Amino acid sequence: MAETATPTVGDAPAPASTRRERTGWYVYDWANSAFQTTVITVFLGPFLTTVTELAAGCELGADSCDGFVYPLGIKVAAGSYYPYLISLSVFLTVFVLPVMGAIADRSLHKKRLLGGAAFTGAGATVAMAFVTGDRYLLGGALFLIANISFGAAIVVYNSFLPQLGGPDERDGISSRGWALGYLGGGLLLAGNLVAVTLLSEDGNPQRTLDVARWSIVSAGVWWALFTLVPLRWLRERPTDAALAGAGGNVFTDGFRQLGRTLREIKAYPLTLFFLLAFLVYNDGIQTVITLASQYGTEELRLGQSTLITTILLVQFLAFGGALSLGALARRIGAWKTVLLSLVLWTGVIVAAFRLPAEAPLPFMVLGAAIGLVLGGSQALSRSLFSQLIPAGKEGEYYGFYEISDKGTSWLGPLAFGLVFQLTSSYRVGLVSLLIFFVVGFLLLLAVPIRRAIVAAGNTPPRVL
Repeated sequence: MAETATPTVGDAPAPASTRRERTGWYVYDWANSAFQTTVITVFLGPFLTTVTELAAGCELGADSCDGFVYPLGIKVAAGSYYPYLISLSVFLTVFVLPVMGAIADRSLHKKRLLGGAAFTGAGATVAMAFVTGDRYLLGGALFLIANISFGAAIVVYNSFLPQLGGPDERDGISSRGWALGYLGGGLLLAGNLVAVTLLSEDGNPQRTLDVARWSIVSAGVWWALFTLVPLRWLRERPTDAALAGAGGNVFTDGFRQLGRTLREIKAYPLTLFFLLAFLVYNDGIQTVITLASQYGTEELRLGQSTLITTILLVQFLAFGGALSLGALARRIGAWKTVLLSLVLWTGVIVAAFRLPAEAPLPFMVLGAAIGLVLGGSQALSRSLFSQLIPAGKEGEYYGFYEISDKGTSWLGPLAFGLVFQLTSSYRVGLVSLLIFFVVGFLLLLAVPIRRAIVAAGNTPPRVL
């Protein structure tokens, strides 16, 4: 099998990664992308919003709903429940992800951590089968469990990346994983599109709601099934700290190590500055991904089949887009390629604000543009960060990275929810997203990336 260079462990070189091992790593992207695509991007927003509207006393299939629900005694507009729930879930992950990363770095069995988090999230997703009638609180609780577990599993998964290839190989490895994830998520979504087309009935909104619920369940099954492949093919690659602490309590050691890292992280100010830039521009990206279906349904009054078709188009174009931007990064560098992608994202937001209602074709064209830029901007950000991590602390630093990816991506959805509650217009909320991309671009532009890599003790790739 083909082999590639990997970092050293202690004084001896780590075993070179094989094509089988790297393929196993790619397949987890294939597995978890079903949750991101089918659940988060397409079905859960409209589904849980409809369930919440039923709890607020609105009729199923009504064109608009001005009702309120009262979770924990708090008055919440039915249309704001899902954005607020996203904000809560990503806020809670702030307390989970760094701890998971620290434990992963101290563990001899990272694959078990990956499997435990993945199967917990998949199980909560499958349990959405029980969210019927007006059980919006059950749906919200299951979503919190699934989304937090999703982020925790990603921390462990990403921590394998620096161990699978050298500085000049990681952009390609990360891009191939992300591309395969979009392909897998797209295939499941295609199956759900067929289900929506065949099983939905005009004038029967309950049937549409049932199809959406079972589509969400299918993503949990897919996630759990394909997680078995990386658990089989990945190698355990313990860090020096894990080997030195073998026999100790990995959980308490992980907490202590996290405390030390938090005290020492100020020694890497340029890594922190990159994380700040990523936090800002990724918040905008995550908000677009998460609320696109709700925006299309509620503001643009597009049908579910149009939304699924558009997201399906995004998925398959993102497969090619991730590979294409990965190829571009080999020519001009990952840093410059990500900066270019942020310029394109700004154009996407301006175009989305001007989209006419009840016009499927312009929405699909915009979706195609998103697909071309989406995968590359995320995959290359992930591989670029791998160059800024001190050796042996991959899990911890990817925990902080995932906070910037998921754990702090609550500002955009919160702004969206607040704007809706004040104006009853999702379209106005788009204006607030421009600042995330503009400021994120300026912050990333200010990072002296080569100096940041050297400061972390790593060798820069030939092209940045």
